[in-house]
Amino acid sequence: MPQPDSAPQSPPDLIGYVLAIGGALFFATKGIFIKLAYFEGTPTETVLALRMLVAVPLYLAILGVTLWRTPELIKRLTLRNVLAAAGVGSLGYYAASYLDFAGLNFVSAQYERLVLFTYPFFTVGLGIAFFGHTMKKGIIPAMLVSWAGLAVIFGWNLTIRTEGLIEGTLLVLASGLLFALYQLLAKNVMAWTGTLLFTCIGMSSAGLIAISQDAAIHGFGSLGNLSPTIWAYGLALGIVGTILPSFMLNAAIHRVGARVTSATGTFGPIMTIALAVIVLKEPFTIFHAAGAALVVLGAVLFSRAERKPVVSAQSATVTPAD
Repeated sequence: MPQPDSAPQSPPDLIGYVLAIGGALFFATKGIFIKLAYFEGTPTETVLALRMLVAVPLYLAILGVTLWRTPELIKRLTLRNVLAAAGVGSLGYYAASYLDFAGLNFVSAQYERLVLFTYPFFTVGLGIAFFGHTMKKGIIPAMLVSWAGLAVIFGWNLTIRTEGLIEGTLLVLASGLLFALYQLLAKNVMAWTGTLLFTCIGMSSAGLIAISQDAAIHGFGSLGNLSPTIWAYGLALGIVGTILPSFMLNAAIHRVGARVTSATGTFGPIMTIALAVIVLKEPFTIFHAAGAALVVLGAVLFSRAERKPVVSAQSATVTPAD
């Protein structure tokens, strides 16, 4: 019988839910800072490298202090654990991030956030297909509601500008798919290493890849020629949009599981939409409102479906949610 990917939670882990929601809210600022950097003419590879150049030293410092204060954690740094954390971290923080950053060249920040917000459905699909998770009643209707919302906004965009829309949408969807896979794999690796070690190793590995990519494409001195304004955006992107939410979301995954974590970020798209309209002056029409409402409603329905128990046909026993 397929086993659930997390232990039952009764009463609910409120700290885990707070961490998941808070991480989603901080991550909601990411697209805003990226767009602001793009307005300054900064290439995609450079923006991602700048984000990592700000974040990696802090992760390495945190790793060093943690190992110094708790030397027994060094026992967890086996070759298998380090390679697993580096590989899974690079999948989520480099590969998925690069596709998302690339997609923002073609689509608006609010549309990108709504498309990316559908990744919980990828988490469920991959979990059922490859990780022995169970399908729960209500997930498919929730998915259809969210995708209907995306269709509304996608259709509105088709009437305004079609150039790059399909490319941008596919890039962001691919990013969501990889991020869903990352979340499913990360929980198992964190069971070996712990949340803190995993986050530091995974993010540092992804950062080294991103910085090396930028150096190979634009030259080793490219980051030194950036303006103070771009560096300010990079600093905000690295700390507010990367460091804080990554630790919060990884801690949430460890406490409440990947599927629940992916379903609790309802406020993320709303914050991104508000910031995109206020800061980036992006349009917000009745179609945006209707589409966003459907996407968020689908996420809410999904979250409720996830909290319902599943009855196994083989044993007639209840399989609890994450």
